[in-house]
Amino acid sequence: MSLSAVHGTLSSLKSCQADIGTGMDIVTDVAMDLTESQDEELNPGIKEMEAMILEFAKLDREINYFVDVVQQVTAEVATQQPEAMFGLSAKVKEQFRERTARLSDADLHHHQKVVAFKDSIKNSLNQANQESAESMEELDEDIAVTQSQVNFTCPLTQVEMVNPVKNKKCNHHYDEGAILGLIKTRHSQKKKCRCPVVGCGNTDVRESDLVPDQMLRRKIQSQKRLGN
Repeated sequence: MSLSAVHGTLSSLKSCQADIGTGMDIVTDVAMDLTESQDEELNPGIKEMEAMILEFAKLDREINYFVDVVQQVTAEVATQQPEAMFGLSAKVKEQFRERTARLSDADLHHHQKVVAFKDSIKNSLNQANQESAESMEELDEDIAVTQSQVNFTCPLTQVEMVNPVKNKKCNHHYDEGAILGLIKTRHSQKKKCRCPVVGCGNTDVRESDLVPDQMLRRKIQSQKRLGN
């Protein structure tokens, strides 16, 4: 086994994580569609969706830990004699097993996409309880008419957001890829990331502050459908 092969495998795992994130978004969309049809207590499908998204979160967490362990172990092996590579697999398995043994499933509920799932279901249920199916359809049309394109525009890319995330500190929205890229760039320059919204006083935007906004994403998609 070579270090280049290890790095290639880690790259593939990170690609899998992107697919996992997409899967979690799809589950959230399906669950929100269910809440629009009937109350959560009358619909066991919502609980099934929640169990599914928790499984996604668990897999995502395990990949994060595995990648972290592999990077740590390979960094240690790289400074040792070549024969140390033969024990790489065993070291990775041992450290990964030790780390995951200390994990609690309760922590999965803090995964940002699980939090976004629960918030989306709660908001969707509130809307379903307040409006009939007809009024909800009218509301979607009103959104398309009254919401300006600026509301859906990322302050960084100046184009319509695809995966909007909300900053818990200042409540501003950005496209996920754009803001994560800016945070990474600023950190590589040993600088803090300032909120890109003009006039915002938030001078330290962190990835942990960002929460996917599934409701806004659906509004953007709704506008696209009505515009076609």
